Amino acid sequence: MLEKIKKDWCSNTRADILAGMVVSLALMPEVIAFSIIAGVEPIIGLYTSVCIAVIIAFAGGRPAMISAAAGSMALVLGPLVKEYGLQYLFAATILTGLIQVVFGVFKIANLMKFIPRAVMMGFVNALAILIFMAQIPNFWDISNVTYLFVVVTLAIVYILPKFIKSIPAPLIAIFILTAVSIFGNINIGTVGDLGAITKTLPTFLIPNIPFSLETLSIIFPYSLALALVGLLESLLTATIVDDATGTDSNKNKEARGQGIANIITGFFGGMAGCAMIGQTAINIKSGGRTRLSTLVSGVFLMLLILVLGELVAQIPMPVLAGIMIVVSFSTFDWSSFSYLKKAPKTDVLVMLTTVCIIVATHDLSKGIIAGVILSAIFFVAKISKVRVKKQKNNVYMVEGQLFFASAEDFISAFNFDVEKETIIINFTNAHVWDDSAVGALDKVVLKYRENKNVVHIHGLDSGSQKLVDKLAVFQDGNAKLSGN
Repeated sequence: MLEKIKKDWCSNTRADILAGMVVSLALMPEVIAFSIIAGVEPIIGLYTSVCIAVIIAFAGGRPAMISAAAGSMALVLGPLVKEYGLQYLFAATILTGLIQVVFGVFKIANLMKFIPRAVMMGFVNALAILIFMAQIPNFWDISNVTYLFVVVTLAIVYILPKFIKSIPAPLIAIFILTAVSIFGNINIGTVGDLGAITKTLPTFLIPNIPFSLETLSIIFPYSLALALVGLLESLLTATIVDDATGTDSNKNKEARGQGIANIITGFFGGMAGCAMIGQTAINIKSGGRTRLSTLVSGVFLMLLILVLGELVAQIPMPVLAGIMIVVSFSTFDWSSFSYLKKAPKTDVLVMLTTVCIIVATHDLSKGIIAGVILSAIFFVAKISKVRVKKQKNNVYMVEGQLFFASAEDFISAFNFDVEKETIIINFTNAHVWDDSAVGALDKVVLKYRENKNVVHIHGLDSGSQKLVDKLAVFQDGNAKLSGN
């Protein structure tokens, strides 16, 4: 137990603390912007990020992953806040957490295996594009000084690590260029321009709403959507971090942890949040590897709010934009270009569809769902080719997978213009999957019976035979079954 605690918390102390500090500074402008998207004051998003980061550090299943107020969640919450107000947001956040805990208990993370690699690649690339696009308003067509700050930030982040590795380059860029901006009295956009930062701690509250079925009917659709979007983004991010660090994570525990964090956050005046791939990438790139980096990101963010609120508000936005541009480039999967040439066309189409939908809608869930559905359609089309070969003496050899998509082809492959013959249908190289498949077999057998033929079905494996025994109608007649 002590060894595990040491590994999870104390095996990378210095780098984790510095990485957590960098993440806190990068979180602030993003969180404030997401608060505006959700239609709430900036401090709500900041409270959310503090609470979730601190709680998930203990309750989550993926060390070094950063969870906070996220843009995908803010998009879902916006209509709720606009129509029903802030108190309903708090209630929806609590219910979101409860749903996520239930999902975690029932091991919804196991469904991750149904998300294809092409969808994962599209998800990552779309996020990288969105991260980059989100930075454009912070530096484009503003002033030459703004461009200069972005360029200098990029230079520091890319070049300085070759000479100084003990302190994360993004943190150095933030301190140096903020000082230059303040002491040089340079007129440039700052974090404070996005919204006011009040020096107060979050306080416990119970949402001031009617506790009724009507209220539940209002918040439940939002909470369910938030729970699904949040878990989807969190589990995908966890998988990406697993691959990047070569370590494993407990994704069902992460689902439960996200739920616990959202429940507590709702009671402290926050909105629903989830893992953030951009900030997680910053954490990993800055050297964060354990739960300590996640905890520090939340604690340091709270200290920034309470102690350095005015100073943090003076951090130039072009500096943070430059850091996020670096993150977007490191997040993008550059092997995608070779993937476009080598991968099957269907996989390429799935990846591009996922990217296009996410970028067009700014909604991760829509792109991922579309990608998974498209992959499923292509997979069904690929395996739905059933072959029926007629041999001597009315013997039909069936090859392939018999299910709803291949049922019609199966039926059309038989010649029914025979009378008083013995027909043998051999399933040694085939499998019967569903009720549609059994229905197709029924049609074939019953059609042959109309001309007084006798049908023998051979070679059914155990799974197919059980399904046929359970559902088939023809067994009441003269068709005979025999397994392998």
